[in-house]
Amino acid sequence: MKKSNVCSVTLIFIMLVTVIWGGTGQTSVNRPNIVFIVCDDLGYGDVQSLAPETSKIKTPHIDTLTEQGMVFTDAHSGSSVCTPTRYGIMTGRYSWRTTLQKGVVQGYAPDLIKENRPTIADFLRDQGYHTALIGKWHLNFQYLDSVSKTPLVKQSKTYLPPIGSIIPDGPTARGFDYYHGFHHARDMKAVIENNKVILHDDVINMLPRLTRQSVDYIKHKAQNTDGKPFFLYVPLGSPHAPIVPSKAWQGKSGMGDYADFVMQTDATVGAITKTLDESGLSENTLIIFTSDNGASKVANIPELEAQGHYVSAGYRGSKSDLWDGGHRVPFIVKWPGQVKAGSISDQLICLTDIFATFSEITQVALPNESGEDSVSFLPALHGEDIISTRAGVIHHSISGHFAYRLGKWKLLLARGSGGWTSPNEKESIAMPIAQLYNLETDPAETCNVYKTRPDIAEKLLKQLELDIKTGRSTTGAFSENDIDDIILWKTETALKPEHE
Repeated sequence: MKKSNVCSVTLIFIMLVTVIWGGTGQTSVNRPNIVFIVCDDLGYGDVQSLAPETSKIKTPHIDTLTEQGMVFTDAHSGSSVCTPTRYGIMTGRYSWRTTLQKGVVQGYAPDLIKENRPTIADFLRDQGYHTALIGKWHLNFQYLDSVSKTPLVKQSKTYLPPIGSIIPDGPTARGFDYYHGFHHARDMKAVIENNKVILHDDVINMLPRLTRQSVDYIKHKAQNTDGKPFFLYVPLGSPHAPIVPSKAWQGKSGMGDYADFVMQTDATVGAITKTLDESGLSENTLIIFTSDNGASKVANIPELEAQGHYVSAGYRGSKSDLWDGGHRVPFIVKWPGQVKAGSISDQLICLTDIFATFSEITQVALPNESGEDSVSFLPALHGEDIISTRAGVIHHSISGHFAYRLGKWKLLLARGSGGWTSPNEKESIAMPIAQLYNLETDPAETCNVYKTRPDIAEKLLKQLELDIKTGRSTTGAFSENDIDDIILWKTETALKPEHE
């Protein structure tokens, strides 16, 4: 081959690589920037555009996302409380497959995500992404004394890790290049950067801090010319308690502190999207907005309802519960050129599906032994049916009660809410051992047909048992759960006499 031809072929190859891998600071369509915003305890009904008849809190910036992207009306968190959902987001695996069978973690303990388990941050970093987490972790990590390097022990509810404390197993040890935030609500005063506690600050300053840090990160990445796309995970601590709207937002809603805090949270979303626009990054940035579970009773739900605002938009229950109000969450996706503006999907998805979706977007297979409960919803973003190897979705409550969703049917292995809403399990002893609802005709879960449709109940129960036994709910090689004895019938086990 002549030298000139060799040069021409080489030049064409370089140009193709540049287009595919995002030379000159631009990223290709299969490697978009990703901004993933997860609110804390924001109910489906707290977003005005999702429930215009029952939502009275103004959320103009989130509403704009619904106009510019796709709304999923049947999206669910992996659990009805914080830690389990966050584990599922990070790993594509239900948290009850770990040692955490109920409740949430409290920090000052080894990370719930084992060191050898792939995370979405690991995965995207391997694909050339810069990965950042700005916000709440709540998956456990240890604090080490800065001098002796020995683990610190929480001495009281108000005890904070000293400034300078080192974190050996936090987000930067689980795939993130950069971390700025806090562990969970009770330790919110301890501000962490990367693997160190850098200062103690008033909790009222945390949401403005996360807003500022997110904006600054985007601005910095916009000026970066290395061609790397970025993944920015923003798990906010609001509107979770402590409900602390900044002074400028106090009284804004006219409906109380919780509504003020929701409005301030919406403004944070607006600040992030505005910065993307002004930085020229919007056209090649995938934005996902959601919540980790339903609204908390700390919001004073009766007082909000008296003002015409329903945090769960008519779905039964709220945070902690097996009923849909506990785990049906807002889920909005904006992706210019890929997702039709103003579109709606009624397909069933779970937050564990993030991992498989990122895998399909980047066209790189999931790592071995990962994403056991993750199904890509990328087809839905293009208006197509999701191709799922998973039969249904498993729900889980704060007390560890299970439910199974298959199509229009939902089986709850609980007599009551399985959580904090009345009737709870103690109040429901005289009720049937389980609940079965047809969500197509009874979305509010008011008519229990467990006794009249035993065929459906048995079908869902067998599928739930299979999904637990095989260590995964998707097709693939058998996967070990972290514990052998996962108890299905929590209430009945608790009621058994000790001698049985």
